[in-house]
Order: sequence, then structure tokens, then C-alpha cells
Amino acid sequence: MVSFNNYRTDGFLSIPNVLLKNYIHLNLSELSLLVLLKLEAYYQKNNLFPSNELLAQEMTLSPIQVGEVIQELIDDKVIALRQKKDENGKITSYYDLSPLYTKLDNYLKNHQEVASENLEIKEVQEDPIQILVHQFEVEFGRLLSPIERQEVAAWINIDHYDNEIIKMALCEAVLAQVYNFKYVDRILLNWQQHNLKTPEQVKGFLQRTKF
Repeated sequence: MVSFNNYRTDGFLSIPNVLLKNYIHLNLSELSLLVLLKLEAYYQKNNLFPSNELLAQEMTLSPIQVGEVIQELIDDKVIALRQKKDENGKITSYYDLSPLYTKLDNYLKNHQEVASENLEIKEVQEDPIQILVHQFEVEFGRLLSPIERQEVAAWINIDHYDNEIIKMALCEAVLAQVYNFKYVDRILLNWQQHNLKTPEQVKGFLQRTKF
């Protein structure tokens, strides 16, 4: 029976897990990824330019097919074919895999920025104060001042008015064509004095007073 330690003699491939998780977002197919992993494995063994024949021996592809995949990776700027001089002045070719990791870095950076923006938008959308501020700005047709924003926050955090009741008071002010906070505040105080604590109670009160 072959022990696990026998496999250690051939070494292990070290690659970032984020590549395996996100290669699809780099428009890489599974076949392209496999060829990249082969190139990375030989790179880590200090073979920077494995032949198509050598790669094909370890795959179900022919050398020609391997060459086609590599050329596609070069055309897509996922890898680059470069040349350098060795210590004897001899020019040798090698595969540069750094474009792959640059693409991966750029994707992760952009993905994190978008995720952060979406989180901020979600937080704003879920913040009851921001929701009310936005609704007031839409109905009043202008941006609220810092003092007006503080008043909205005070209705929720200090007076403990129900959000829906504040929206109903805003609606009443708009119907009366009175676009100021003092009017909305008087409506809320009036409802509070009548001990109206739920939207249903306010609706019943409005129906009784309007008819």
C-alpha cells in the first residue's frame, strides 16, 4: 500500500484558493485553468517553459491542443510569453503568469468595492431614519437641512413615534399643501394627545374626523 508520504517526494502545488473560487469570473474555462495549474506547477519546480509535449503527457490533450490553449491564454493576456538572457547571455523563453494574478487582484478589488457600495446602499435602505428623510425630501421637493434631519431622528429615537404614523402625518401635510416640519410636528402631537399609537388607530381617527 502506498503511503501518503510517498506522494510528498513529488511535492505539492501551492496556489491561492481565491483563484479556484473566482477563475470563472476571469472568463477562464476549466480546461484553461487546468493548463494554468500545470504551468504553475512547473514554474514552482523552476521549469519556466515546459514544452507542449511535456504538458500533453499529463493530460488528455495532444501537444497541438495544449498549444492552442496556451495561445488563447496569451491572446487573452492571462499569461505572457517573454524572453530573458541567462547568466551566459543565452536568450531563453518563459511563461510569465503574473498577468493572471494581476487580473485576479483587479477582480477582487473591484468586487470588494462593489460589495462595499451595495452594503452601504442596503444599510441606508434599511435605516428607518434615512428612509423617512428620503420620503420627506421627495414630498417636499428639496433636500432636508441638518436640523430637519435631526428632527426626524428625534421623532423616532426620543418621541418614539411609529414610522408609519410619521409617514401618515407627512401625507396629511402634503394633502393640506403645507410643506414644513412644524405642521407635521403639530399633527403628530395632536395624535399623541388623542392616545393614537398605531397606524390603525390613526386611520380610524382620520375617518371619524373627516366624515
